[in-house]
Amino acid sequence: MKNNIPEQEILFELADLFKVFGDSTRLRIMHTLFDSECSVGEIADTLNMEHSTISHQLRVLRTNKLVKVRRDGKQIYYSLDDDHVKKIIEMGLDHVLE
Repeated sequence: MKNNIPEQEILFELADLFKVFGDSTRLRIMHTLFDSECSVGEIADTLNMEHSTISHQLRVLRTNKLVKVRRDGKQIYYSLDDDHVKKIIEMGLDHVLE
């Protein structure tokens, strides 16, 4: 029998990635970024949350390579890092809604 299980270190990284998806605030932020980039203020206004809360969660998302940053002068804009992030969320939603 062939064992295709990834190495344990890779599985630890995958588990850490899924932990990041385990927070509803972070999911809401990522969903807000599905179609366009936004500033912290725009995200906070959309989600009716404090700027400091959004900033903290964006830091977690950025550290885990789920969002990226673009600077325009003094303004900073956030967007999803790549299409994989959106696909992971969409697949999770599909599974939950079945």
